[in-house]
Amino acid sequence: MSTRRFPLQQQQQEEEVEVEERRLKTMRPSSSGGGGGGATDAVAKSLKCDDCGKVLKDQTEVEYHAAKTGHSNFSESTEEKKALTEDEKKAQLAMIEEKLKQKRIEREEREKVDALERERNRIRSGKDMIEARRRMEEIEMKKIVDQRKREKEEEKAARDRVRAQIEADKAARKAREQPAQQQQQLSDAVASVSSTTTATSPTGGVKQPPREYTETRIQVRLQDGSTLASEFNVKEPLSAVRVFIQVKTGIETPFALMTSFPRKIFADDDYEKPLEVLGLVPSAVIIMTKPAA
Repeated sequence: MSTRRFPLQQQQQEEEVEVEERRLKTMRPSSSGGGGGGATDAVAKSLKCDDCGKVLKDQTEVEYHAAKTGHSNFSESTEEKKALTEDEKKAQLAMIEEKLKQKRIEREEREKVDALERERNRIRSGKDMIEARRRMEEIEMKKIVDQRKREKEEEKAARDRVRAQIEADKAARKAREQPAQQQQQLSDAVASVSSTTTATSPTGGVKQPPREYTETRIQVRLQDGSTLASEFNVKEPLSAVRVFIQVKTGIETPFALMTSFPRKIFADDDYEKPLEVLGLVPSAVIIMTKPAA
C-alpha cells in the first residue's frame, strides 16, 4: 500500500537520519600521541549548549540541536565529546531506525484515519443531498396539490354563483309574472269584450293593438344534436342564454350562437342586447356553433 509523504515531516526525518549517519561516520576512537609531561594550552575541542549543557562535536550537530530544541546559546568547550563504541553506534543506529519506523507507522495510521473520515464525510454529504432533494420534491408536490385544490374550489364557487344568479332571475321573473298575468287576463277580457262589441257594432273594422310579451321560450339545439329549452324574460340579454347552456352542459370551451331562419351568427355586442331587441320573442330556436375564427 502506497503512503503519501508530508513534505515537512519527510524533510525533518531525512535531516535527522543524515545528521545521525554523519555523526556515526565521523566518530572514531581518539588515538593518544606521545606527549611531554608539561602543561599545555587549553584548546577548544567541542561546542556546548549553554541552555541545556549538552556537549556537541561540531557545527553540524549545533545546527541540528538548535533546530530540534530551539536553543540558541552555544559556546566553545575544552571538554572532548567521547566517541561511541561500535556497539553503541549500532545500538544508536538501531534506535534511530526504530524511531523512523515508528513515525512512519504513525503517519500511515493517521493517513488511514484521515481517509476513513473523508469517506464518512462524503457518505454523510451524499445522504444529506438525497434528503434535501426528497424534501424539495415533497414541498413541490404539496404546492401542486394545493394549487389544484384552490382551482377546483374556485371553479365550484363560480358554478355556484351562476346557479344562484339563475335562481335569482327565475324568482324575479316569477315575481314579475304575477301582475303581468293579471294584466294580461284583464287585457284579454277587455279585448274579448271589444271584439264582441265590434262584431255587434254596425261601424266595425276597429284594429286591435299589438300584444306585448313579457316572456319568451328559447329552444337551444346543441352541437351533439340534443336540445335544451327554457323560458326567459324578454328584457334579459342574450348572455343569459349562454350562461344557461354552460350551467346545463358544463361546457367551458368557447362557442357561438346563431339562428337558422333568418341565418345570423350573433356578434359579441349582441350578447348584451335584450332578447326582444334581437327578435327572439315570443319564441325562437337558437343553434350552438363554433366561434368564428
